[in-house]
Amino acid sequence: MTHTANSNALVLFSGGQDSTVCLAWALERYGHVETVGFKYRQRHSVELDCRLAVRAELTAKFPNWAGRLGADHVIELDELGRLSETALTSEAEIVIAENGLPSTFVPGRNLLFFTYAAALGYRRRILRLVGGMCETDFSGYPDCRDATLQALAQAIRLGMEDEFEIETPLMWLTKAQTWRLAHDLGGEALIDLIVEATHSCYRGERDVRHAWGYGCDDCPACQLRAKGFAEWQATADASAEAQ
Repeated sequence: MTHTANSNALVLFSGGQDSTVCLAWALERYGHVETVGFKYRQRHSVELDCRLAVRAELTAKFPNWAGRLGADHVIELDELGRLSETALTSEAEIVIAENGLPSTFVPGRNLLFFTYAAALGYRRRILRLVGGMCETDFSGYPDCRDATLQALAQAIRLGMEDEFEIETPLMWLTKAQTWRLAHDLGGEALIDLIVEATHSCYRGERDVRHAWGYGCDDCPACQLRAKGFAEWQATADASAEAQ
């Protein structure tokens, strides 16, 4: 599909690193971009506090994007938290379960997120849904896979009789490449914003700041973020020396 200045998008926006990069990606491409977040009793609910701060920083530091950023929406899915009983929705330890999936996996989460986003988009006439899912560097969640999400997109199109699309700009990127994409989109200003304002730590830890941002430095989300940041920095440093 040809992207035009008058097109629009709805970004699934948690306040974390990946969804912030996706929001910047969408703002660079589309004329009008709205955001939607979800409250599902997540253990790392501090991310919900970060969402508005990230949006405010994006509009303040990137005036070319400010006019494109539209309304924010928050949808409450408390029943998802009650049903799942995972390490993301309780104080349970983060371990690998018997089925081979991490205990942070919330069954049906992304399926519900996109379905509710589509219902919102249908009402607001925004048929392009953008999410930060990735199956290159991820925690093994089956609902982050491209095949899952494209099958879901087809189900949404059939179920709503409208031309919905699901776009996942990070799907085939490593975390290092995601950091590089952020830099390509917004330079050091966007990197600084991601480090200071976003939140990805599963445990909700924001007392300690690392080079890559705030977090416990131990959960899978922190480990992926830190590893990707170090790899991106090493590549960037090597490139600078070569020049």
